[in-house]
Amino acid sequence: MLCFEGIALNLNIFMGRTAPPNFRVVEPKDGILQTITVSPDTAKVRPYVSGAILRNIKFTQDRYESFIALQDKLHQNLARQRTLVSIGTHDLDTIKGPFTYEALPPRDFKFVPLNQTQELTGETLMTFYENDRHLGRYLHIIKDAPVYPLILDSNRVICSLPPIINGDHSKITVNTTNVFIEITATDITKLDIVTDIMVTMFSQYCAEPFTVEPVKIISDHNNQTRVTPHLRPRVTHAEVDYLNSCTGLNESRENLCKLLSKMAYVARPSDKDSNLLEVAVPPTRADVLHQADIMEDVAVCYGFNRLPRSSPNRGATVAAPLPINKLSDIVRIEAAMAGWSEVMPLTLCSHDENFAWLNRKDDGNTVVKLANPKTLEYQVVRTSLLPGLIKTIRENKSHSLPIKIFEAADVVFKDEKSERRARNERHFAAAWCGKSSGFEIVHGLLDRLLLMLRTNFIADGGKTAAVKPDGYWIEELNEDTFFHGHAAAVYLRLGGKEQRIGEFGILHPSVLEKFDLRFPVSTLEINLEVFL
Repeated sequence: MLCFEGIALNLNIFMGRTAPPNFRVVEPKDGILQTITVSPDTAKVRPYVSGAILRNIKFTQDRYESFIALQDKLHQNLARQRTLVSIGTHDLDTIKGPFTYEALPPRDFKFVPLNQTQELTGETLMTFYENDRHLGRYLHIIKDAPVYPLILDSNRVICSLPPIINGDHSKITVNTTNVFIEITATDITKLDIVTDIMVTMFSQYCAEPFTVEPVKIISDHNNQTRVTPHLRPRVTHAEVDYLNSCTGLNESRENLCKLLSKMAYVARPSDKDSNLLEVAVPPTRADVLHQADIMEDVAVCYGFNRLPRSSPNRGATVAAPLPINKLSDIVRIEAAMAGWSEVMPLTLCSHDENFAWLNRKDDGNTVVKLANPKTLEYQVVRTSLLPGLIKTIRENKSHSLPIKIFEAADVVFKDEKSERRARNERHFAAAWCGKSSGFEIVHGLLDRLLLMLRTNFIADGGKTAAVKPDGYWIEELNEDTFFHGHAAAVYLRLGGKEQRIGEFGILHPSVLEKFDLRFPVSTLEINLEVFL
């Protein structure tokens, strides 16, 4: 369904205008297959290759553009920006087999790239295309490899440098009648899927529709050969009871087979079990993995709007919010009723925003770092809600003062004891920005929230009491994030267990400078998990 040909074919099958096509692999009349011999050095960069030939194909301008567009779409999604799979298509009449798939040092070869006139070596090609808007994004895939993969014909003509670009010598045009398709990959499963999609979609334009000429792949390094593509349907089974129960239908085996034929399946009742259907999945349906996928197609064919409507009869269930979400909602409502505005910044931030800009140090055991951040702005998963609140104030400088914002959301910490080596923790944070410091404002918000959570304030932390009561108290805090002498840590005692649950205070001037703020800002952040 990635090209007009596939959409039109499947719609015609669905509407009953045509039968599901029988894709066939047809050997050439002389019985001699074209071959691609694989060099052992290709294992260093892209180890897998497949091939196919579309004989006596008839292109029009629209068909040609659709053929190119399908390659681009496959490169973007299934091939993951060409990192897993790359496709090369060539005019077979301009090159001569047998072909070889080799890997050579970048300075040891040169060829004329597609739509160019000058010869380039592998090294100069990387420089030539590094600023190219289309191809520049793919250079990193092989740029630092010791060898570059190449497809060559029997005359040592370079057909392509996968996954970057084809050679100009074998480029296809509207007048091309025989198309040689070579596909290289780092993942053999994706290789087979992409090969099947490419050849099945455009084999309908061959002189003998839905036929493909295979190519033999010969591996020098392990003495193995295989022929691609095979285009054989995958035979699987689906239970009649399962298909009916999930959709609410009560169809016979024969009717279910008729419904499945609308989705290009070839299905028939099993001879061994009256509750089974034998379903032949066409090579175009790599998305079908389980009988649940077949059941979904039955529902599509029958019509979702026509499925029987019923109420659950397997036992009543009552939905309820998670305790932490219910607690968060209570706190959010109270903060909003006190005149504060809720914001929802991004969960990812830069490493400096999370640590250096708050005058905090990274001990290496706290923050979850992204292995491949796309920008410097998204390097780590936040361990505090403060960076998001402060950046929100920064981006709303034109807003009238004071700015009173809050957020109740998750932060993430490394945790080697947990299954995923990390854990979420629900926090509440608020920030006040105005012409005055606002220290007493955030202090008042803290008192209001804990009062609504029925947590008593203990003036001296209960140190003088014979039996230390449950509740919260504050103690002076000296941390570089805050202005010295103008910050406090919040402590909580529940069931005799004491712990620090947060802090509030006036941000240090150096923090304000790094976030480009001109007015004083006071912040509050507490851990909500401890109240459960």
